[in-house]
Amino acid sequence: MELSILGIGILTWVVFLPVLGMIVVLLLPKENGLAIRATTAAATGLQLLLSIVIFMRFDRALLGINDPDSFQFVEMYRWISVDAVPWVGRIEINYFLGIDGLSVLMVILTALISFIGAISSWNIKRLEKGYFSLYLLLATGMMGVFVALDFFLFFVFWEVMLLPMYFLIGIWGGPRREYAAIKFFIYTFVGSVLMLIVMLALYFSVTYVDPTTGEKVHTFNILMMMDPANFEPGTVLYGVDTTWRYAAWILLFIGFAIKIPLFPFHTWLPDAHVEAPTPISVILAGVLLKMGTYGLLRISYPIFPDATVHYLYPMAILGVISIIYGALCAMAQKDFKKLIAYSSISHMGIVVLGMAALNTQGMVGAVLQMFNHGTITAMLFLIVGVVYDRTGKLGLYDFGGLANQMPKYTGVVMIAFFAALGLPGLSGFISELFSFLGAFDTFRTLAIISVSGIVLTAAYMLWTLQRVFLGALKEEHKTLPDLTTRELIAFVPLAIIVIFLGVYPAPAIDLMNASLSYLVEVVRTGGEFVIIP
Repeated sequence: MELSILGIGILTWVVFLPVLGMIVVLLLPKENGLAIRATTAAATGLQLLLSIVIFMRFDRALLGINDPDSFQFVEMYRWISVDAVPWVGRIEINYFLGIDGLSVLMVILTALISFIGAISSWNIKRLEKGYFSLYLLLATGMMGVFVALDFFLFFVFWEVMLLPMYFLIGIWGGPRREYAAIKFFIYTFVGSVLMLIVMLALYFSVTYVDPTTGEKVHTFNILMMMDPANFEPGTVLYGVDTTWRYAAWILLFIGFAIKIPLFPFHTWLPDAHVEAPTPISVILAGVLLKMGTYGLLRISYPIFPDATVHYLYPMAILGVISIIYGALCAMAQKDFKKLIAYSSISHMGIVVLGMAALNTQGMVGAVLQMFNHGTITAMLFLIVGVVYDRTGKLGLYDFGGLANQMPKYTGVVMIAFFAALGLPGLSGFISELFSFLGAFDTFRTLAIISVSGIVLTAAYMLWTLQRVFLGALKEEHKTLPDLTTRELIAFVPLAIIVIFLGVYPAPAIDLMNASLSYLVEVVRTGGEFVIIP
C-alpha cells in the first residue's frame, strides 16, 4: 500500500514534519515566544493528523513481520552505496521505511504524546528557541525508530533521539539536572554501543544477490536479516554452534533492556524523571521506554528466534522482578514524581512478561500495554506537573484535600490512577489481563507471583490519592486554580482514549492481532531450525 503527499511518502512526512517545524523555529526571532510555541504545536499537530490518516488507511488483514509484501506505506530508496571496499565488499544502506501491525500503534502513540508534550510545554519561559528546536528533533528521532526497516537507519534515529533528550534534561531540568542527564546519556550510550556491535556482525553475516549485477551484497535490511537463508554459512552469527547467536541476542537484550528500563538496568530512570521538566517526563515515559520493548520485538525476536526461545524464562523472571520491585519502590516514595517513575518500571515489567509468554494473547497484551501505559503515564506525569507548576512542591505529605479546591483536576486524577491500577472499564485492565493470561499459559508459577504487583499498585495509588486529594485542605492551597483550558486540551484526549479502549479495545487489537500471531509462529518455528555449517 502506498500513500503520498506532493509525491513524498506519508511515512517520510510523519517522520520529518517536526524537522520542518524545527527549521521554522530556528528562523524565528528568539523574542517571539508565541510564534515558536505555535509552530511547535502546529508541526506535532500535523504529525498527529497524518498518523490518524495512517490508522484509517491501514489494512488490518496483512500479516507483516518478515514478509516484505505485507508491510504497508513502504518507501525504499538507495541512500549510501560504495562499491568494492577492500575486505568488506559492496556497502549498501537504504532509506527503507514501512509499518505493520507491530509498529502502527507506536506511530499513533508517538504522534499523540509529541503533540500533548508540545501543549504542556507552553509554560517553558527560558531559552524557548533552543528548547522547542530540540523538542522537535526529539519527535523526529522517536518516530523514525518505529518506521525504519533498515538497521543502520534504525540506529541513526535511535541516536538522534539521545542528544536532544540529554540537553532537554540537562538545561531545562531540576536542581540535579546535570547528574541526571549524564547518567541517562551514559546508560543509553552503552546500550547503543552494544547494539552497534550486533548490527555490524549481522551486516557481515547477511547477503543478498543483486538482480542486476549478480554479485553478493552485504545489507542492513532488517527483513533480510529475519530470513535464515540470507546468512552466509560459516559466519559468526550462523556457524556450527549457536554460541555467537546467543551472545548477540544478549548484547541486544541489554541494549534494549536499558531503554525499557528492566531490572537491574533501571537506575537511570528515577533520576531522569525527577529532574526532567514535566513535558520531557511525559515523552520519556510515554514513548522512549517503548522503544526498548519495540526493539526486542522488531529485531531480536525474528532475527534470533532460536536464542529468543532459549532465553524466554530468564526474560520472564526479570519481568516479574521488575513488576514487584518497581511497585515496592513506588510504595516507599515520598516524592510524587519519583513514585510515578517507579510505577513505570513495574508496568513495563508487565510488557516484558507478556512478550516472554510467546503466545498470541501475551503478545497482544504486551503491545497493547505499551500503548496504554504510554497514555496513562502521560496523564500521570501531567498530573504531577499541574501541582508542581502551582506550588513548586512534589512531596506527597505537602498536600491534602485538593479535591475540595480542584474538582476538575481530581476527576482527571481518578481516571488516570484507576487506569494505572487496572480497574475494569479502563484501558490498563485489558492489556494487563491479556499479558497475565498469556503468561499464565506459559509460566504459571511466575504469572501467579507477578499478579501480586496489581495489589501493590492498588496500594500505592490509593494511598497517594488519600494523602494528596482527600482530607483537610491546607490554608496555603485554598487559592489554587483548577485546570486551565490549555491543560484540559492536554488531558481530555488522553482520558477519552483510556476510557474508550477500556470499554472497546477492538480497534487497537485489530491493528496488531494478525501481525503478532504471525510473529509468534515465526519465532516458535524459527526457534527449532537447525544451524547449518
